[in-house]
Amino acid sequence: MKKITQIICVLLTVTSMNAQQEKGIMGYTNWLNNWTEFKPSKVEYGEANQILAGNISVNTKLLKRNIYVLQGNVYVTNNAVLTIEPGTLIIGDFETKGTLVVTKGAQLVADGLETDPIVFTSNRSQKKAGDWGGVVILGDAPINKFGNVGSYNLDLDPTLTTYGGDNAAGNSGVLRYVRIEFAGKKVKGADTFNGLTLAAVGNKTILENVMVSYSGGDSFAFFGGDLNATKLVSYKSINDDYKFTQGVQCRLYNSLAVRSSYLSSNKDGSRCMEVKSFEKKNETDFTKKQTLVVATNITMLNDSENIKADIQAGLVKEAIYVAETASLEMKRSVISGFNPAVLLDSKTEINDANLKKIKIEEMYFNLCNGNIFTEYNTNNEDLESWYGNSVFFNVYSQSDNKETFIDIFNPKKPDFRLQLGKITASSGNK
Repeated sequence: MKKITQIICVLLTVTSMNAQQEKGIMGYTNWLNNWTEFKPSKVEYGEANQILAGNISVNTKLLKRNIYVLQGNVYVTNNAVLTIEPGTLIIGDFETKGTLVVTKGAQLVADGLETDPIVFTSNRSQKKAGDWGGVVILGDAPINKFGNVGSYNLDLDPTLTTYGGDNAAGNSGVLRYVRIEFAGKKVKGADTFNGLTLAAVGNKTILENVMVSYSGGDSFAFFGGDLNATKLVSYKSINDDYKFTQGVQCRLYNSLAVRSSYLSSNKDGSRCMEVKSFEKKNETDFTKKQTLVVATNITMLNDSENIKADIQAGLVKEAIYVAETASLEMKRSVISGFNPAVLLDSKTEINDANLKKIKIEEMYFNLCNGNIFTEYNTNNEDLESWYGNSVFFNVYSQSDNKETFIDIFNPKKPDFRLQLGKITASSGNK
């Protein structure tokens, strides 16, 4: 009898843990522990004793025992591999706006450990978003621009910044247990760098446990390519958390975006996720694959203390924007504190073909002022009714963030997993 009771207890524990893991970021333990940093401006990182500058054209290894300063635009060229030891610190120089560019054919192997992450950060004493450039990885996977080639210019060398090809299984290396902090410099008369830019990166590249915080541009920007990504964290970005464009095929899993109502660089606001097929229609080959994002177990939240007031004041935008011809399949994800949750481009006709391209299922919508709207449309009843149909198992709630998530205001070890009761006690009805 004792054995049977123990078995039942184990089964109940496993069942309740699985229930907790149904929606949003998941894991039996909080996978953010040890390698993330939610107050990077308070960390004393130490002084650099090595300079990284110019071109890295032969296989090179950066060592944990050194602290490197990234000066100006540094290019990994000539199919070289730049390997970074776990625990290595690379400091982006504010004066020269240090930027690391891994050119087409080259690789970055930044394979950190949970207890010893690789950190890219700013060298200013008062660190701010946009202090330095960021990390740019250029590959040879497909994009949907004519000629299958793009160029990531900004203030970089145009001969070293082309990307695109026909190798969906391209390998640009490894980014695992990596933090990128205070990147995203603004370029005069041009655009803003991102924390991590992935252009035409192929699916043999490993991308997991990467945190981008306080980026002056987008945290993660995907320009074409074919990628699998898991356990990405975007924290307090000035621009978008995840930007997808140029026909990228991306499978994003178990990832997090935390926004603030008070941080935004765009006059029309910034989003957790922007899903577009192109930037310029006249450069786009519509015979090629257009952008497809399959996003599962994502948590997107606005962490301000008074979201309802911020929404009324117009400080909060939508969490997700889906532009014409792009496809999004989103499942088992949490969207909390947005206005509305999802916005479809006004050019997207609401018809069967388009609704099949934008799948939103088994979601947990919380504290949102509207769930799925079309841009500039005052009447969204048809859309709300479509996605509110019980076959999609979408759940709607108006709960305080403190009750919704396990412990999001813990300064050292926040836990953004959904509280168990939120799933089991909710129904699929609005």
